[in-house]
This record gives sequence, structure tokens and C-alpha cells, in this order.
Amino acid sequence: MIARFPILVFLLSLAAFTAAAWLGATRFARARAHVGQHRDEFGVIQGATLTLLGLIIGFTFSMALNRYESRISLEEEEANAIGTEYLRADLLPAADAERVRELLRSYVAQRILFYEARELDEREHVDAETARLQAELWAAVRGPAAAQPSPLTALAVSGMNDVINSQGYTQAAWANRIPPAAWVLMSSIALFSTLLVGIGIRTRNDGFAWVLLVLPVVTATSFFLIADIESPRQGTIRVVPQNLLDLARTLQSQ
Repeated sequence: MIARFPILVFLLSLAAFTAAAWLGATRFARARAHVGQHRDEFGVIQGATLTLLGLIIGFTFSMALNRYESRISLEEEEANAIGTEYLRADLLPAADAERVRELLRSYVAQRILFYEARELDEREHVDAETARLQAELWAAVRGPAAAQPSPLTALAVSGMNDVINSQGYTQAAWANRIPPAAWVLMSSIALFSTLLVGIGIRTRNDGFAWVLLVLPVVTATSFFLIADIESPRQGTIRVVPQNLLDLARTLQSQ
């Protein structure tokens, strides 16, 4: 999907909106003649359309920002779940506890790679390795809990369940994006708005080109910002796994 590549979104939207404004200013002679006769009515329609565009962009930006904040929050929760389970490993027999701690250190490294990976093959490798480690972690706590069932071993099993669940929540949050229909609606309103701006231009003077570019540039920049926040891997605004990095340093020092 194009929305996953913010730079491409900016370039395509800027070209489309600029073309719409230019067409409105250089074509549609009959429409511009009617505008000249009904300037007040046209001003109301143009203002309402631009207001709607602003509301749609603001609403979509809010959706993207909420998803970004959710990814940050889930990274913190995942680090907390892993750190808690690392401590709960002491509730298991010594040999099993050491095995669990060793696997958790490797697991943290894979979770950091999940946040830093960009290429598809690298992400697929991280996902496969994560699934393998989760299976080994679950087996490492399930065996002692089944052999010696007690409230303490149950606590360790519960903590491991939180570790695995937190990864699933994170994965779902990263896959959750703004629906394509919302992009289509926002783009359609933006095209119509820039077309109206072009039609509403009264005269062609030295600043004619700059006037036509104002709305396309501002709108394309807004689209870029939304797409950038929505693209945690390709964008410039990313979720830094700071909590997981701190946890990895702590576990290695121990």
C-alpha cells in the first residue's frame, strides 16, 4: 500500500493537488465565469469544503497519533512483562530457572530486533525466531509446573503467559493502520478543495503560481506526516524500544 511509504505519499499528493489547482485556474472557463457572478455563494461553498478538509485531516491525524502512542505504551508493557518474568524465574527449580533466564535474554534481543528491522526478510526471520523462543519459554515453565504444581510455579506460568500475550498485542498494534477508505475519502476531498481554489483565482499575476501552490503543499505535508506516523518502519518518526534496551542491559549485567 502506498500509505506505507511517506515520501511517495508526499510526492504523489503534491503532484495531484498541484495539478488539480492548475486545472481549476486554467480550465473550467464556464465555471470561473459563474464564480465571478456569484462570488459570495462560491465563497461559502469553498470555505465549507476547506473546513471539511481540515476536519478530516485532523481526525485522521488523531487516529494515526493514537496508534503511535499505543505502540509506545505496548513496548513499555512488554518490557515490564519480560522483566517481571525474569524475576519470577526464581520460583522455579534452580536448573529450570537458569534455563528460563537464558531464554529471556535471547528473547529480549529478538524483541529489540523487531522494532529495528526494516526489510521484509529480516522481519520474517525475527518473527520465526520469536515464535521458536516463545515455544521454548513455555516448555521451560510448563515442565516444572506440571512436575511440581504449586501456587509459586503457577505464578511463573502466569508471568510467561503475560510475556507471550504482550508480544501478540504489540504485533497487532503494528499491523493496525488507517483504513484505505479513509485515505480515499481524504484524498478526494483534498482534490476537490484544491480544484475549487484554482477555480476561485480571480487574476493571474506574478504571484499566481505561488498562490496555487500554497494549499497543495500544506495538504501534501499533512498527508506526509500522517503516513509517516502510520509507518513505524519506513517513516522518520519511529518507536524506539528504549525500555527493552534498558532491560537488555540490566539482564546482561546480572
